[in-house]
Amino acid sequence: MTETIDLPSAFPAATRVVPEMLRRQAQHHGARQLFVCGEDTWSFADAPDIAARCAGALKSAGIGVGDRVALLCNNRSEFLELFLGCAWLGAVSVPINTAARGFQLQHILNVSGSRLIAVERELLPALEGIDLLSAGVRTIWIIDHALDVADVPRFDGITVASWPRKGTPIEPAKLQPHDLLTILFTSGTTGPSKGVCCPHAQYFWWAFYTGRQLGVMEGDVLHTTLPLFHTNALNCFFQALLHGGTQVVERRFSVSQFWSRLVASGATVTYVLGAMVPMLLSRPHSEDEKRHRVRVALAPGVPEHFHEVFTERSGILLLDGYGATESNAVIGTTVDTLRPGRMGRLADGFEARVVDEEDNPLPDGEAGELLLRANEPFAMAAGYFGMPEKTVEAWRNLWLHTGDRVIRDSQGYFKFVDRMKDTIRRRGENVSSFEVEQVLSSHPAVEVAAVFPVPSDLAEDEVMAAIVLKQGGKVDPADLVRFCEGKLSYFAIPRFIEFLDGLPRTESGKIQKFKLREQGRSSATWDLVKAGIELKR
Repeated sequence: MTETIDLPSAFPAATRVVPEMLRRQAQHHGARQLFVCGEDTWSFADAPDIAARCAGALKSAGIGVGDRVALLCNNRSEFLELFLGCAWLGAVSVPINTAARGFQLQHILNVSGSRLIAVERELLPALEGIDLLSAGVRTIWIIDHALDVADVPRFDGITVASWPRKGTPIEPAKLQPHDLLTILFTSGTTGPSKGVCCPHAQYFWWAFYTGRQLGVMEGDVLHTTLPLFHTNALNCFFQALLHGGTQVVERRFSVSQFWSRLVASGATVTYVLGAMVPMLLSRPHSEDEKRHRVRVALAPGVPEHFHEVFTERSGILLLDGYGATESNAVIGTTVDTLRPGRMGRLADGFEARVVDEEDNPLPDGEAGELLLRANEPFAMAAGYFGMPEKTVEAWRNLWLHTGDRVIRDSQGYFKFVDRMKDTIRRRGENVSSFEVEQVLSSHPAVEVAAVFPVPSDLAEDEVMAAIVLKQGGKVDPADLVRFCEGKLSYFAIPRFIEFLDGLPRTESGKIQKFKLREQGRSSATWDLVKAGIELKR
């Protein structure tokens, strides 16, 4: 291993575009492995040629600079090939969540105006019922090396072709760091998805800031099971590219194979999300939990009480952080600043404010909305594609309004409190649904909990919890309330509890609380007041 690289010095501002990043690192690292996915392996030297040939195939299909190209594809090498090919050509990739269907998929294609869509063969049924012509799609590439195009459905007015084997390489487009690289659509938990406009330089800075937080070094093996259609895994690729490491991409997250795959890949760094850690801890102990070489994991949103036990079992430090698709890796903990339950401190290169409803700064210790701004040009997203009014709303007063409610303490650590839309006002007190959910989810019988407001007779809110129990799990609502006492303020303990078989979710798995709020109480809802329970104050 070597020391971390001074990326801003190694890459002057004008070179912070994908073709230049690929070419410079190919010259520097040559035959070293850059990307591994299943049986497919690329070296640093391979990457520019792969991008240039895919760009040539796109050009032959009528795609030009600025055109949008949609991707509906699971984790496989063709995904990254097309992503880089678009970047080389100067076209704009539009990765789509593979679970998108119906209205959501139609909306994404309509807004992006994608002229070509590359679809994994097994996902072709997702296009049924979609008006591709009205959305602007003119070509479909089907990703399947054994494909006979005669066997696939017909799409009136659309050219259907198999995945191009190898195009003729072309020279890269003349690009600037502010040029649009990709459009990543948000989950749409409160309304239609918004397409986040991500410039080339944003991913240079993702690699810089996340790499610095994790201590990524030349020779590191960065192992991810997260989907390439999200920022996290794309960021991982650029960390490998710019720091001289190797990205290993799994098809999907597997609880049963997670540890053995880390061992097999020789991983030194990995990436997990909050729900993945308790799932891994629920499995019996395995020798592979300590046989791997991983030293740290980027682990945003992991509940505080899981950190110590996970590190004891695996030897992996969990580093929290904050980075929205619109922003960058702006807040985080490092090996030296780790504080479970805190997202971390602000990274050098960004400004942050915690503000009230009128954007006035609040003192440390008071909860408010997190506002962000970057010091480096094009380190953050440029707005929402085709939605100027949403762009103005989110970037009003020249600050990115994250919609997240946080607290900054006197030492500069940020604590996540809630999404602004999920805050509950009860008896004059603000209740964090996130904090209540953390406590409820720590009960051994609870699989997942969603907390949301329902109308109160007192013109404010009452706290309600929708709970899914673990398989075989049992708990009485009254016992669950007693479990919360001492862990939550009395006013934050749910008055209403309802057990459900599942929760409404977006295509990316996020809980759609607005649907729960719309459903409200039912005949199956348990009421603390009617049960005659008095809470300790």
